[in-house]
Amino acid sequence: MGDLDDLTRLPDDFDGRVRLFPLPSMVLFPHAMQPLHVFEPRYCEMLADALQSDQLIAMATLSGDSASKKQPPAIAKTVCVGKIVSHVEQEDQRHNILLVGIKRARVTAEIDAGRCYRIAAIDVLDDLYPPTGAASRSALRAELLEAFGQIIPATESVQKGLSELLAGSMGLGPISDIISHTLPLSVAMKLQLLAQANVDRRARRLIEFMASGAIDLQGSVPTADSDAAAQRMPFPPPFSTN
Repeated sequence: MGDLDDLTRLPDDFDGRVRLFPLPSMVLFPHAMQPLHVFEPRYCEMLADALQSDQLIAMATLSGDSASKKQPPAIAKTVCVGKIVSHVEQEDQRHNILLVGIKRARVTAEIDAGRCYRIAAIDVLDDLYPPTGAASRSALRAELLEAFGQIIPATESVQKGLSELLAGSMGLGPISDIISHTLPLSVAMKLQLLAQANVDRRARRLIEFMASGAIDLQGSVPTADSDAAAQRMPFPPPFSTN
């Protein structure tokens, strides 16, 4: 757990402000890895600023009508602060980066800092492990992984990854986040899970959804709790662009 803690720790001088990278239908979770292709000039500038300082970018989810002319477009208030762990510059000022989610957070205000990209003040939402759930948390972890194992493809590589999770020491919070990021849930459902700092409640909500039989990893999620983008989302999630 030491390496994981180090990877998901905010800088000691973090001032509560983050660069926002809003994308439609994109919800990043702490402990999850997300490749991104960056090419818009404003986001190339954002990337350059991040690389020269704290390597942090907060992934935000565009909300409402993506075709709206409202400027700036509305975003969901819950975001995920990510850290750049890999960067490859390509031709024509294009960049491939790998972002690891480190902290869930809530936007409290957007700040005009004179940049071409958006910046926000945030409150960090650390994982909450209620003392009342300590005795049953190990069983809850096992139940979550069992539910996940029942719906994932029975391929050797996928099942090997599950076996490693079962045998490892990763805690309930990181496991629930990785599963939430991996599954083709609707954007609304992912945002609910991202906003839930209580680890036990987050795991139980995820178990309930998987146990309902609603998730089809071959191509869809339920109509009652989904959107068109999530219904078309393959498993695992694809490379994302801006």
